[in-house]
This record gives sequence, C-alpha cells and structure tokens, in this order.
Amino acid sequence: MEAHSKVPSVAFSHVGFYVHDMGVMEDFYSRVLGFTVTDRGELDTPRGRVYLVFLSRDPNEHHQIVLASGRPERLPFNVINQISFRVPDVAALRHFHQALQGEKVSEISPVTHGNAISVYFRDPEGNRIELFFDTPWYCAQPCREPVDFSKSDAEILKSTEEIARSLPGFQPRAAWSAELARRMNAGR
Repeated sequence: MEAHSKVPSVAFSHVGFYVHDMGVMEDFYSRVLGFTVTDRGELDTPRGRVYLVFLSRDPNEHHQIVLASGRPERLPFNVINQISFRVPDVAALRHFHQALQGEKVSEISPVTHGNAISVYFRDPEGNRIELFFDTPWYCAQPCREPVDFSKSDAEILKSTEEIARSLPGFQPRAAWSAELARRMNAGR
C-alpha cells in the first residue's frame, strides 16, 4: 500500500482474555458490571480445547468481552494493563464504587485525570479494570489525582475542573476533539 493511500477505518469492538475460574469471572462481570451472557461453548484450538463465554452490554454487539479458559497458573505479571469501560456520569461511578465494596476485588482507586474521572480496581483474577466518565475538558496527560466519593457530584466535578485548568493544554474537550479530527484527517 502506498503511503498516500487512504487507510480503511477501524473501530474497537471487543476484548478477550484468559481466566482461571470461569464461574467466578462470569458471575462478576454479569452480576457486578451488568454484562449479559450472549453465547458460550467450546472450541478446539492448536493449544487444546478452550471454553468460551461471550458477554455484552450492547444489543448491537454480540460480545464486548470474551472469557476464555486456559489462563496459565503462573505468569510473571499480568500483561493486561487495563480494560476500560465508559459510564454516563459521576453518579454511575459512585454506584460502581459502592458495588465493588465487599466483592473479591482489590486496589479500588477513584481518581481524576482531569479529562476523565475513573474508578480503577482489579477484578477477581487481578485484571486491572477502569470505569470512567469523560469530563468536558482536555488537559495534558498523564494526570492522576485522588477522588473523594464522600463529596457531592458537583464538588467532584468542580475539583476535577480546577485540576484540569492547572495543567498544560487545558481547553474544552470539544475544541481538543475538533483539532484531533483535523490532524487525523490531514494525514489521510
């Protein structure tokens, strides 16, 4: 393909990862995060038989997550940096933050990045998950400041905006998105 040819569009669709305990992981993603099992079954692969569970929260997506059996017992570290899910608002983050209490998860960490407010945690098998809400601001990354959910949604948004305004490149998200779209289109 020549350098000046247009690259066809791609869009992220789903992620699959190996698990140790399918029942625990299916229960967690269904019960706590609200995913629906859309299919399940076994498949012969070059590495042996794999059991698969497909989950989605979008009726237009057959699956957004695939859980696959066969995660090795011992890995030097988990190669998944994070799996991120967008939520509609701070109230949704607050809901999930509360729902995670008492679950077999670890490292629950509510933070703001200025351009987003997030709750990070490790699922029952140690995969780092991010639930996040986009703010209406852009600021240079990385940024990670703690969020206190004992404060009101308005207080959390106000302190997030103050943090974002203090960082380089602060601007409305719409302006940043428009400039990024211009840059992306210029390269095609």
